[in-house]
Amino acid sequence: MSERAAPFHCPYCGDEDLRPHEAGHGAWECASCNRAFQLKFLGLLSRGLTPNTVGGDGI
Repeated sequence: MSERAAPFHCPYCGDEDLRPHEAGHGAWECASCNRAFQLKFLGLLSRGLTPNTVGGDGI
C-alpha cells in the first residue's frame, strides 16, 4: 500500500502548520487557526481527459 497524501495548506487560513487529527483517517488540524477538517477522495470522474482542453497549443 502506498503512503497517503497529506494537504500542504489549511483550506481556511492557508497556513502550513498541519498535523493529523485524532478523529481518524483524512482528519487534520491547523495549529495556526485552530480548526480541524477532513479530506475525502470521492473517486475518478467518468469523463476523463479530453485533448487540447487545458494548456493545448491549438495547432
